[in-house]
Amino acid sequence: MLEELLAAGIAAAGAGLVYVGAAARVVKQYERGVVFRLGRLTGGVRAPGFTLVVPLVDRLHKVNMQIVTLPVPAQEGITRDNVTVRVDAVVYFKVIDAASAIVQVEDYRFAVSQMAQTSLRSIIGKSDLDDLLSNREKLNQGLELMIDSPAMGWGVQIDRVEIKDVSLPDTMKRSMARQAEADRERRARIINADAELQASKKLAEAAEVMSEQPAALQLRLLQTVVAVAAEKNSTLVLPFPVELLRFLERAQGQQPPPGGSPG
Repeated sequence: MLEELLAAGIAAAGAGLVYVGAAARVVKQYERGVVFRLGRLTGGVRAPGFTLVVPLVDRLHKVNMQIVTLPVPAQEGITRDNVTVRVDAVVYFKVIDAASAIVQVEDYRFAVSQMAQTSLRSIIGKSDLDDLLSNREKLNQGLELMIDSPAMGWGVQIDRVEIKDVSLPDTMKRSMARQAEADRERRARIINADAELQASKKLAEAAEVMSEQPAALQLRLLQTVVAVAAEKNSTLVLPFPVELLRFLERAQGQQPPPGGSPG
């Protein structure tokens, strides 16, 4: 009799261990558990840690609550100013309601990916090329709003959307390079013209001073001669002073003609 009781106890303990082994589940810290009993959602969301389900009756689905980084494949479209571009992006989202993420949508990752691709193509068609290249923060906010509106019904929250790269056709790249080069050349010409204007004003002031003081012109001439003579491999041509020519001309005009007598 004792042996029968002992055998029955061992059998019951074994059955209990088998039941616990079949019913035991572990939900990780970054997960939440959703239980379906005979196909119907039952109870609340299971918290992280050890939990039990009814074997062959309950079915536990674990939902990752971490932030998911989802790359959006490059989408080709035509901007509002008729430029063909390829734009790719990345979406950061997380599940905030595990039950809705399982019940409301078949595959929330695939749904978010398709919504992001559709929204990205829509943003391309509504934007100019300059906005895609320089005003990405505003476009990122627009993308986030477009994706977040339907995703809230799926128990998903969009954390951030970033446009990664904008690919342009080679012809457009060459056109933009020529435009940038022309703009730099225009600025260079404006700077040179402004420098010439300033130099002409200073030269006019210097000419006015030299016209009042003829000796200043001679001093400037001597300074130029000294600067040119500093170069060893240069040939120096010294101009004859105009004042000296005028002096000789006046002196010649005062001399009497040959063979005549002073009057």
